[in-house]
Amino acid sequence: MKYNVKVKKLTEGAIIPTYGTEFSAGADLYACTDAPIVINPHQTVIVHTGIAMEIPVGYAGLVYARSGMAAKRSLAPANKVGVIDSDYRGEIMVALHNHGEEAQTIENGERIAQLVITPFVTAEFLEADELCDTVRGEGGFGSTGMK
Repeated sequence: MKYNVKVKKLTEGAIIPTYGTEFSAGADLYACTDAPIVINPHQTVIVHTGIAMEIPVGYAGLVYARSGMAAKRSLAPANKVGVIDSDYRGEIMVALHNHGEEAQTIENGERIAQLVITPFVTAEFLEADELCDTVRGEGGFGSTGMK
């Protein structure tokens, strides 16, 4: 299913997100910078994309790492998954963190992350004295894999 999503270029030379293949879930986000950005080991740098967008109500934009960049260059969003709400109209930026031991350079126009637009449910949280029982119960942090 495809939706039209308005994208505004905030900077000349900004690149509109693109999908790598016909069935890609994530659209590539591109760096929009005047000069190369060096990200030193264990450093986080905010990388601009030069775009803003109008995500439909009832949807969120989730910003994920690009698998190749994470596996080959140790670069991934610092917050693991960024969340862009449908009422946000500011510039989309990616906090890239270098998990590796070597400095990495981001060039203008380089693909830096991927954006997945997905529906979500808004919950109404109700305080309760009891919760229904399940087989798992209160088991957490690895409890389903332990015998």
